Amino acid sequence: MALQVYSTLTRKKEPFHKKPGDAVTMYVCGPTVYKPSHIGHMVGPVIFDTVKRYLTYLGYKVTWVVNITDVDDKLIVRAGELKTTVPELATKMTDDYFDCLKKLNVTGIDQFPKATEHIDGMIAMMAKLIEKGCAYPADGDVYFDVSKDQDYGKLCGFDPEQLEGAGREVSGKKKNPGDFALWKGAKPGEPKEVTWESPWGPGRPGWHIECSVMSQKLLGDTLDIHGGGLDLRFPHHENELAQSESASDKTFAKVWMHNGLLKLRTPDGKEDKMSGSLGNVLNVADAFDRGVSGELLRFFLISTHYRSPIDLGTWDPKTEPLPSAIENARKAFDTFIRFTERFQRITGQSFYDSLKVDPRRTLSVDMSGYLSRFGEHMNDDFNTGGAVGVMFELVTTLNRTADLNRLEDSAPKRDDRSLATFGEGAMLLKEMGQILGLFQQKPEAAKLGGDDNLVAGLMSLLIDLRNNLRTTAKGIADKADPTKKALFDQTDLIRKRLAELNVTLEDRPAGTTWRVG
Repeated sequence: MALQVYSTLTRKKEPFHKKPGDAVTMYVCGPTVYKPSHIGHMVGPVIFDTVKRYLTYLGYKVTWVVNITDVDDKLIVRAGELKTTVPELATKMTDDYFDCLKKLNVTGIDQFPKATEHIDGMIAMMAKLIEKGCAYPADGDVYFDVSKDQDYGKLCGFDPEQLEGAGREVSGKKKNPGDFALWKGAKPGEPKEVTWESPWGPGRPGWHIECSVMSQKLLGDTLDIHGGGLDLRFPHHENELAQSESASDKTFAKVWMHNGLLKLRTPDGKEDKMSGSLGNVLNVADAFDRGVSGELLRFFLISTHYRSPIDLGTWDPKTEPLPSAIENARKAFDTFIRFTERFQRITGQSFYDSLKVDPRRTLSVDMSGYLSRFGEHMNDDFNTGGAVGVMFELVTTLNRTADLNRLEDSAPKRDDRSLATFGEGAMLLKEMGQILGLFQQKPEAAKLGGDDNLVAGLMSLLIDLRNNLRTTAKGIADKADPTKKALFDQTDLIRKRLAELNVTLEDRPAGTTWRVG
């Protein structure tokens, strides 16, 4: 099946309008950087990073832009509360956002334009809209006139009359209740750093026009994909669409993709939203502090189809460190971690460092079937949940192969054909993981929160020390010698103290291995 993508605008799946090898432009609305990133802020970046990875895998040349809203009412209020400046707050929170993206393996974003870097372009678009009769100045403000756009509401599927007043600012300056601000005149007492001069007086841009100008400046008048959370469909994307097409007289985006939002339930079963006022926000940094790795969080977010709500399960933040669904995802993701450890025991190679994916290889019939099913899910509107299911099926098969053929026995007893099948499947699993942005971090570093080389080095040092103690103890012939007992006690103490840190040592004929959990 060729790639099919659901567009919010047409409300159906359609064949993707580009062919492999073509250039693809993608714009996704980014954060307003006034508070630390919570896990909801990572949903869109992870999903569209996966979209880009798969499109790139198919041969498309994707350019992806995510904006940074660094001027907004929320920023002004928050900076005042913290007694800092808007630029200082925006810089600090942008750095936090970038750090979170890195930890979740979101590496595909090509540009991060900031709203404050494109004020001149916004003023130019407003002037053009006024000249075309699509916008009007009003006492220092500028508004878009929705009555001049006969297609207004087409993204949401509502008539303009149904949308009037919904999600709108109330102002007596408007000609129509549904008109929205392109430019907000400066108010007395507002910081100078959020005020710019314009033909209509000092002020700052409205939220919606920021994305229109930045996307068209960097990617052209017509985008191949415009993405964002479902909560942005109205009013943000509806308004963005109206002003962009009114200014350019061209189709603004060929495909509109909207990802589902986080869903949370209270302990008594009531559905709730994640909100600072409710005290149930889980910041990304806090999740990391509570033992959630970036890869685990990414795995959790892509285990559901991107258009569906992401169910966090139940959570009482007063008594539970994490929502139940993340704890369940940890158990599921451990299946893959256990396999990577088993791969190393069987082959003597690191799944993360030594195993390299050769895209030119020829797959066996059995393995090509797994890849085919994986591709069918991804071609079906980027169904990552189904693709993850195929990965679980593959791991189950590989573990069965290892068990039936005793691949963890010493080398002379192993069947070379089964070992080759096991290695082929492991490479395929890694390839699938790379497409989804997984298996980029060694689990020991991801879980323990440290540098992977440092963690591996320290564990190697501890294991060598323990092995030396055991060797010395075994060399003492007299079983009653207190030194022999003391040495073995020290080896047991090392194992016990590591277990307290959630690190398990496993003594095997081929040597001692370790794992987290």
